[in-house]
Amino acid sequence: MISRKVALPVLLLSLVAGLGVSAEAAQTSTPKKKAPTGSRTHHTGKSSGKTSRQRGQKAPTNDRISEIQNALAKNGSFTGTPNGKWDDSTVAAVKKYQAAHALNPTGRLDAPTLQKLGLGSTTAGVAAPQTPPGAVSRLSSSKFNSAEPSTENQR
Repeated sequence: MISRKVALPVLLLSLVAGLGVSAEAAQTSTPKKKAPTGSRTHHTGKSSGKTSRQRGQKAPTNDRISEIQNALAKNGSFTGTPNGKWDDSTVAAVKKYQAAHALNPTGRLDAPTLQKLGLGSTTAGVAAPQTPPGAVSRLSSSKFNSAEPSTENQR
């Protein structure tokens, strides 16, 4: 009879070898087409089963833009009527505000600009994220981290 010390490594090696062969066979049976050099691939909108993370900042809503325009108007940077549209006059007002407050005058919304306007987070870029009051962490509430045995273990 083969001892456990020998059988387990042999079994694991054969399993790993089998997975390696099947993965290699899967790669060679379905060749991928390469995009031409220098071109960009276009997303067709069809789901491939993978979840993709959207990059960049989301555009502010019309209500948020109106809120920003009102804050800029209070400061005197925005002279128009708040309309909820991100137009050239709003960009110019943001640039003017940023220049007046020693910020990089890009005309784009960023955390420091929103903070100076009183519309941003008070901790963005300043402190580590904090758990909201009343929130429960799955890590700290896990029965594996608990000093007391769970009711399932007592049965």
